[in-house]
Amino acid sequence: MIVQISAGQGPSECQLAVAKLFEALNKEFEDFEILSERKGYEKGCLDSIRFQTGHDLSSLEGTVLWICQSPFRKNHKRKNWYVDVSIIPDLTEIAADDEYRIEKFHSGGKGGQNVNKVETGVRIIHLPTGLTAQSTEERSQFQNKRKAMEKLQEKLAGLHQEQKADQVNAAWREHNRIVRGNPVRVYEGEKFVLKRPNTAVLAEGEDASGDYICMRRNK
Repeated sequence: MIVQISAGQGPSECQLAVAKLFEALNKEFEDFEILSERKGYEKGCLDSIRFQTGHDLSSLEGTVLWICQSPFRKNHKRKNWYVDVSIIPDLTEIAADDEYRIEKFHSGGKGGQNVNKVETGVRIIHLPTGLTAQSTEERSQFQNKRKAMEKLQEKLAGLHQEQKADQVNAAWREHNRIVRGNPVRVYEGEKFVLKRPNTAVLAEGEDASGDYICMRRNK
């Protein structure tokens, strides 16, 4: 599973929350492999980070809230900093050797009588994607098989590039989307302590300008 943590358009405090959340989750699940990251404005901050994990983190998809006085602006009233956790689609595996079906058939057209009498034409189907390539222009089955495989590999390479582009686009869309309210997790303080579910609820909403959100504790 590929996961992205992003500050979106948030300030340095949100970027610090990204770094702290990644560190906290990495300690919790212990198998993260970093795929890419974008540094924040301040040292130790991350604008976004993408990583791969063998764990199912789909329950963490959504908004994570960090409640803390700004470490960069001492007199700033805002104490609520949001980051986004998104699941990014994985690239489909497209090159396993045991996932091809090879079909042989009689070729027509040029090539003399041998082409029409012997199954020299070759069609190769990549079963996971349904992509197909064939060759009939060569005289031998071996040559046609090789040429058909070359054509299929070109198609698979093109599909891989399309998938990579889709993955990057999905990551960029998620980077700019942060939905405030109803966070899936809440952390508090400079030590980034995870609060138990339902220990804090939003008493007031936050508008687009990023005004201070009041919090109240459940008794």
